[in-house]
Order: sequence, then structure tokens, then C-alpha cells
Amino acid sequence: MIASVAGQVAAIGADSAVVEVGGVGMLVHCTPGTLAGLRVGEPARLSTSLVVREDSLTLYGFASDDERTVFELLQTASGVGPRLALAMLAVHAPNALRVAVASADIKALTMVPGIGQKGAQRIVLELKDKLGAPAGAVDAALNGSAAAPAWRDQVHSGLVGLGYSSRDADDAVAAVTAEAEAEVAAGRAPQVAVLLKSALRALSVR
Repeated sequence: MIASVAGQVAAIGADSAVVEVGGVGMLVHCTPGTLAGLRVGEPARLSTSLVVREDSLTLYGFASDDERTVFELLQTASGVGPRLALAMLAVHAPNALRVAVASADIKALTMVPGIGQKGAQRIVLELKDKLGAPAGAVDAALNGSAAAPAWRDQVHSGLVGLGYSSRDADDAVAAVTAEAEAEVAAGRAPQVAVLLKSALRALSVR
């Protein structure tokens, strides 16, 4: 198992990064929050989980060992594969997921694209004794999952990491604000990966 990768960041995409390790470029799939903390040309260390399939080897990267642990535990629930587990961590921080499962917060879990009410109920049933007890207050953890870091900061940092100036990033964030606010008004968490793609489109037509 590849437990971590460390090296210079060679490239950053909408949902992955390439880290140079011993002259080899490792493609690592990450959450938008993790990608926002990377910079092209700068060194980085990511905790990783290797998912092996008959026709592929896919590496997933995380900012912390705890995030990787939760990613792997999530996949022990029926119907949760690596893509959905990564989507869950893109919406909620590890501790917020522990809180949601421990408190059977179906609404919080269904904020993740691809999880319906029945799926959320199954996740609660199957993971309540696996994820461990949440640390800190319930409300703080749930609120923190959506607000810290905020989608604005994540999209802005992601664009700067891709080489755009801070001013261009500010303009792009402004361009997608209405899209993010519409998601909030509908009771959904803004998806940073989707907003980042929209921001890139806005920059491309300038």
C-alpha cells in the first residue's frame, strides 16, 4: 500500500493533482479542500489510499491521516465506493461526518450528491459503531463542515494554485457567487469542484 506521497506539485486539476516522487509523476485524486492547499512548484505531502481494481490502480490523497482513515471506513458501508467517499469528504470534514452518523443527521448526509434518504439511513446504520466518537460540539462540527474553509476561500485558493492572479481569482469567485447562493437557498451545500469548473469557464471567456 502507498501510505503517502511527498514531492513537488507538478500540476493541479479540478479534482486531482500530480506530485513528482523520485522522478515519477503520481496522479492523486483529492477533495477540493485538499487541492486548495497545494501550489504548483511547491513541495507537498499527502496521506494516500490506493484503490486496486482489476483494470486500474487509483490513488486518493488527503491533507491528513484522519481524513484518509475516514475515507477508508466510509467504503465499508454498502453502496459507498471511493468516488462517493471522496464526495462525502468534499462536503463534510471528517469530524462532521462522525457527528452526522452519530446523531443520525440524515439531512446532513443527503447534502452529498449521490446520497438519498435510504442511502443515508443505511450509512448511519452500518457506520455508527465504526467511525468513532466525534470530537467537540455537534453544532460546531456540522457548521464547520460547510463554513470552514468556506467555498469562496477554496475556489479562490484553487484558482491561485492553478496559476491565476489573486485579482483574476476574485473576479471568478464573484462570477460564481450567484450559482453558490442558489445551492444554499435550495438547502444544498455548494460543491467546490463544480464551482471551480464554473470559475474556470468564466475566466476562459474573458
